Amino acid sequence: MIELKHLRKVYGEKVALNDLNLTIKNGSIFGFLGHNGAGKSTTIKSIVSIIDPTEGEIFVDGQNLKENRLTIKQKIGYVPDTPDMFLQLTADEYWNLLASAYSLSEEQKNKQVAHLTNLFDIQGQEANTLESFSHGMRQKVILIGALLSDPDIWILDEPLQGLDPQAAYDLKELMKEHARKGKTVVFSTHILDTAQQLCDELAILKKGELIYNGSVDDLLASSPNESLETIYLGMTGRHSDQATMDS
Repeated sequence: MIELKHLRKVYGEKVALNDLNLTIKNGSIFGFLGHNGAGKSTTIKSIVSIIDPTEGEIFVDGQNLKENRLTIKQKIGYVPDTPDMFLQLTADEYWNLLASAYSLSEEQKNKQVAHLTNLFDIQGQEANTLESFSHGMRQKVILIGALLSDPDIWILDEPLQGLDPQAAYDLKELMKEHARKGKTVVFSTHILDTAQQLCDELAILKKGELIYNGSVDDLLASSPNESLETIYLGMTGRHSDQATMDS
């Protein structure tokens, strides 16, 4: 279980997060929705220790993140909001780096790489650099790296962005299976249909403020004659004639 207590992040005079309180249960898929600048990535980066909140506390399985960073990091597989990183490494070098960080044996790494490269249809590309790949192929490499250690907690920031339809479908199925095992999936998305399809619970952020936390079913029940898109856009102050929203 992940608990965020009175989380606040300030950059200069800009408040990126303001008094965020959330509980993310084990065995669930938890989604973050919100426009660009809403605070989704700030929240996720706080959980994975990329940034430190200005105020507040984060607990993972009852452990305070500040006091148990290394232990908690070993439980988390993280996909950032862009795959444009470690571009000079080959795919295999990147996976070796992650395997070393998570203390995987060569046998464990090779077994996972074989399974995941087959699943995401990237076999035979291991010796190519990330720089040489398309955005979607880089995303697959980063995803495989995050899943190598089979961590209990998956934290995925816009994970479907750039993936082809088959890879997106396969990742969604993996997310569902991971939650069925009693593990945790946290992801952000700007695709409302994906949120409706996958999320057991979601949080909607607007300018650093939490404006909804609950199930998709409860949100739809609050306005039974409206679509999720219409409800969402009404809550976030955008017009419903906009078919998409910022990531």
